[in-house]
Amino acid sequence: MNAFDPARLRPRLPSPLEPAEDERFTRHGLTLLLKRDDLIHPDLPGNKWRKLALNLREAGGRPVLTFGGAYSNHLRATAAAGRLLGFPTIGVVRGDELAGRPLNPSLARCAADGMRLVFADRATYRAKHEPGALARLLALAGAPEDVYVVPEGGSNALAVHGCVELGRELNGKADVVAVACGTGGTLAGLAAGFDGRTMGVPVLKGGFLGREVRALQETAFGGPRGDWRLDERFHFGGYARTTPELDAFAQDFGTRHGLAIERLYVAKMLYGLATLAQEGAFAPGTRVAAVVTGAPEPPAPPPVPEPQADSSR
Repeated sequence: MNAFDPARLRPRLPSPLEPAEDERFTRHGLTLLLKRDDLIHPDLPGNKWRKLALNLREAGGRPVLTFGGAYSNHLRATAAAGRLLGFPTIGVVRGDELAGRPLNPSLARCAADGMRLVFADRATYRAKHEPGALARLLALAGAPEDVYVVPEGGSNALAVHGCVELGRELNGKADVVAVACGTGGTLAGLAAGFDGRTMGVPVLKGGFLGREVRALQETAFGGPRGDWRLDERFHFGGYARTTPELDAFAQDFGTRHGLAIERLYVAKMLYGLATLAQEGAFAPGTRVAAVVTGAPEPPAPPPVPEPQADSSR
């Protein structure tokens, strides 16, 4: 096996599918199932494993450069993969105003795992898909010529193909599958592999995600695949934003079912499902699977101790 093949890390696949007894669903005749992709690997959990595995195999040990915001699960997973498999990683972070500030726990974990962080101004970052802007970002990062570039959120054709298996793992076990969406790659692949109805819950505002999912499926498969739709109501103000109502829901759900609920993606998707169940969106007897795509943000790594002066001199 190639030393840089992620399969060497022994992922837990297929991920577990666990029933979750919850009266918010059972009183409507529904069965709630949790697809525990957060248990695939402790350092590359959830959809990050599925989206990165084929990309990292393609990179073959070359330096990997990718993009994300200050709380990006994708940056953390890429940095962890670099540490575990032994290849260099560079993370281009949205917002040059962050460069002079202390790192938050998410970015601190990236740095502790060896990722070189480069902070880009927001205008350049938004234009990163344009060849000229990408060239400027690569120069800013000091990226080597052989660098392998992975898009923001890991969403490209390889990532979409990597997520097809998620849908196949659920065939015959669920009738509806829901997943939180950032860049759309997981939904694009999941819907292609699943023979039922797939629902995406965008965690960003803007109404752009449908176009992105269609474009990803076009690139990956040559056209649309699967029965998928989006419900745009549950972003709670946008990416990396929560509200006291969402926090209370996530705390309650975690207490009921004995797991910590990640707030920026998973909580929004679960809240959306509970709302849809109350609205009667699913027929009695429906098996509803919720994909748990990640775990809460890790604590900051311990600080590196300051070198002590030699008192013997």
